[in-house]
Amino acid sequence: MNNIDLSRVSILVVEDSQFIRSLIVNSLRVMGVGSIQSVEDGGQAIEFIKLVDNDPMKAGMMSIDLIISDWEMSPVNGMMLLRWIRRHKDSPDRFIPFMMLTGYSEPKRVQDARTMGVNEFMSKPFTVNALANKLFSIINKPRQFVHTGSYFGPDRRRRNVPIKGEDRRKFTYDSPEVEVVNV
Repeated sequence: MNNIDLSRVSILVVEDSQFIRSLIVNSLRVMGVGSIQSVEDGGQAIEFIKLVDNDPMKAGMMSIDLIISDWEMSPVNGMMLLRWIRRHKDSPDRFIPFMMLTGYSEPKRVQDARTMGVNEFMSKPFTVNALANKLFSIINKPRQFVHTGSYFGPDRRRRNVPIKGEDRRKFTYDSPEVEVVNV
């Protein structure tokens, strides 16, 4: 594991199973995470996020640096929570890193979570090392956010793949999208 001081990191754990929730919380404590709050479903998570935004002292947490959420919960599941975080006008931080932790790891589910804007996806059962690796990936390799007509979330490209032709993603001073202003 990396030698990163996590004592100032605050994480919100959203999991309906009390047993799995305690495993995640205890794993994060072993890693040295400073502030951990947990709730049972996405609806409680939304209320807690709003509380932190409006009255951090009352919430007992000054900010939320990362959300780790289960997919299948009721009444508000992890995908509904992720959609609220990334797309709702009342979301206080659309850029917050979000890790989906679920027992459902079919390719379609992974693709759906990726399309909704998840930062990391992890299957249950998990190990402390696997959880730490995903956490350190979010910290050490942050991805730029992309906003298009149909997507808002971290850049889904993780590899630098050579392309044929001109790379239209890189702007130069000659690009029509770049306006040079002389001050």
